[in-house]
Amino acid sequence: MQPLTLKTLGAVAFALAACTLLATPALAQGGGTATAPTRLEPFATGLSHPWGLAFLPDGSMLVTERQGTMRRVSADGRQVSAPLLGVPAVQARNQGGLLDVVVAADFATEPWVWWTYAEPGTGDEAGLAGTAVARGKLVGDELRDVQVIFRQQPKVRGSGHFGARLVFDRDGRHLFVTLGERQLDGTARPGREWAQNPAVGMGKVVRIARDGTPAGASPAIPGGFPGLWSLGHRNPQGAALHPRTGELWLVEHGPQGGDELNIARAGHNYGWPLHSYGCSYGAPVGEACRVGGGTHGPGFVEPLTFWGPISIAPSGMAFYTADRYPAWRGNLFVGALLGQGLWRIVLDGDRVAAREEVLTDTRDRIRDVRQGPDGRLYLLTDRPDGRILRTAP
Repeated sequence: MQPLTLKTLGAVAFALAACTLLATPALAQGGGTATAPTRLEPFATGLSHPWGLAFLPDGSMLVTERQGTMRRVSADGRQVSAPLLGVPAVQARNQGGLLDVVVAADFATEPWVWWTYAEPGTGDEAGLAGTAVARGKLVGDELRDVQVIFRQQPKVRGSGHFGARLVFDRDGRHLFVTLGERQLDGTARPGREWAQNPAVGMGKVVRIARDGTPAGASPAIPGGFPGLWSLGHRNPQGAALHPRTGELWLVEHGPQGGDELNIARAGHNYGWPLHSYGCSYGAPVGEACRVGGGTHGPGFVEPLTFWGPISIAPSGMAFYTADRYPAWRGNLFVGALLGQGLWRIVLDGDRVAAREEVLTDTRDRIRDVRQGPDGRLYLLTDRPDGRILRTAP
């Protein structure tokens, strides 16, 4: 497939596209082929800032809403339930709230649900918050036997950068949890490079068992807390397991530019806040101001690809493994909040061969991307009147 020039989108859009540097070759915009969809269609409405989506064995789905509610959407999209009972209190402010949700492959016999949320502090921690993981058994319209199985430590002030994606590993016995650095990143607050501190939970990926027991990196990171898998992340809000290798892939927000796609490998350091292809807030956007000079340097992992100088604000992501769209099989799809679209990433092993923005007609903030049991892609739009969209037949 040969790279093509961007379609003319008008003077303003063209100027924006021209200043966006791609770290890998671009494909044609628009994304239509004989074996790939060319548009999205509404599937379900009546949601408020939906954040995470998980399919159940009967084709229905659980959807979280940032304000602290979880709902069940019917398999045909026509019914959206009342909020499920049993969800604990969340700090629903700015980027915080009820966040991701997943179920395991054995849900039909063990109906556990796992979710992440911004957990408010109490007592001496009043006014503070941190990412937490809880689980409960779904019985009818209620989550029962709810228990918090992981807490990001320490809780801090602020309401940004919770990370909070959940991904089961290949055997379904462990969960990866992405943790944002809570904007304690060394550039916004000099000297507080917590994402590089292995003893605290900011800017990390952790691995835990289904009951929360730590199951961290091997070899262990020196000085790391139990369960620590990798460090040096900024705000990883998209994560998915590679269908062939079983490795965890994630996308994370840069500051001004510098959004990254990485493979989160055990014991590795991804450089934030010491190195980034983005620019610190307050600095003029451009190559000269990249944090740490741009390359990640010895001891830090280079991203597979990055976006800059204009950020797309990447969110949920999914590998496409179905047969419905043969042209897309094996591709990676990433939602964009600022870019308001969906990115298709073509892979050659672990190398990004090309990428393009596809299905751009909605211009919605895309919060999550999932492959459905019917082989279509399902997208959540992050807005007060949020929707589930899906690729058209």
